[in-house]
Amino acid sequence: MAFIATLRNAVWAAAGLMLAGFGPALHGAAAAATLEVAAGADLAQAIAAAQPGDTLRLAPGSYAGELVIDKPLTIEGPRDRSAVIAGTRQGRTLWIKATDVAVRNLTITRSGLSLPEMDAGVFLDRTAHRAVIEHNDILDNLFGVYVWGPDDAMVRGNRIVGNRELRVAERGNGVSLWNTPGSAVVDNDISAGRDGIFVNTSKKNRFIGNRFHELRYGVHYMYTNDSEISGNLSTGNDIGYAIMYSHRLIVTDNAATNNVEQGLMMNYANDSDISRNTVDGAGKCVFIYNANKNRFADNHFSNCEIGIHFTAGSEGNRISGNAFINNRNQVKYVGSRVLEWSDGGRGNYWSDNTAFDLDGDGIADTAYRPNDVVDQLLWRAPAARILLNSPAISVVRWAQSQFPAILPGGVIDSAPLMKPAAASAEPAKETQ
Repeated sequence: MAFIATLRNAVWAAAGLMLAGFGPALHGAAAAATLEVAAGADLAQAIAAAQPGDTLRLAPGSYAGELVIDKPLTIEGPRDRSAVIAGTRQGRTLWIKATDVAVRNLTITRSGLSLPEMDAGVFLDRTAHRAVIEHNDILDNLFGVYVWGPDDAMVRGNRIVGNRELRVAERGNGVSLWNTPGSAVVDNDISAGRDGIFVNTSKKNRFIGNRFHELRYGVHYMYTNDSEISGNLSTGNDIGYAIMYSHRLIVTDNAATNNVEQGLMMNYANDSDISRNTVDGAGKCVFIYNANKNRFADNHFSNCEIGIHFTAGSEGNRISGNAFINNRNQVKYVGSRVLEWSDGGRGNYWSDNTAFDLDGDGIADTAYRPNDVVDQLLWRAPAARILLNSPAISVVRWAQSQFPAILPGGVIDSAPLMKPAAASAEPAKETQ
């Protein structure tokens, strides 16, 4: 063992490194070490010389990127992230192939710019099970972190900023995930990419407490089941949360503020719980397209052009306890079927519902219909808006009020609430 220790020290000295000390033995082999890496040292050589389980502690300074980690290691810098691993605009700045690798407190930058090659600041290969990428600045890369197939990876507490010189369609995502069961993305601040988090063909993922801005979509879900999106904040993006072709999700306690097109979009997303979310300001607070058997409960949808756009034969959804406040149009539904939007005798709150509650039970005494014959006409033929103030339209609306039987099919809330429930979604805390 003395000979092995002497040999290892000689290798580290040649790489410009200093052996700081030894930790507990790893699997009965040579003892794991914490090794100080001097500024300007050859980090690739240091990685090659390290033993499985070692920690490489980087001094402040710059280190060449395009590195491959093929053994369990921890690579960490100072808490101020002043150790910088910089690529040359070729390939992946940090490519992790081994299990149980941790990367923390670094600045990682300047990956290549090839979308087909999946160039990234940090690339977790399919063998990088249980990788932990935390508390880093991951800046000016194509993809920030690409999680390509490992199990149980953790991306936590990072600041991820994309390349603003690229057009949005040319950028990668802040965190991109494919077929990575059990992986989580938690407490990150993600901006200036295509999508904040994009996940495809996966399951049992958790996206919690992240902040998204300057993006196309905050979260983009495709073919991902049995997963959770909770406690996130999307602000100023095109769409806050785009949930597509995914099933059995928990989408709860998220906030979307001042997104351009939609706060929440559900497209063929089924059997999910969408509750206690807050959407404030968008073209559409919610767009539901062919989404079935979901529970929408206790959400706040406010200050949008359309509160909820409901279309394409969505079936079996339970919608109750939600608050629709100050939307220019509370509901857009183009169809002749009657849809009941209350559940178990509890409906929703509508800020434009001038109703009475004579028995004081908190439920309005009359049902609420967000759309009438005129609304249906305008949805189908927008050019008819020019007639909106005409005598003919006034007669139609008078007839509806006098003869409710002529009202069209559509949304009806038989137990509208007199007061909104308190909004529960709070913005995620900013990453330190």
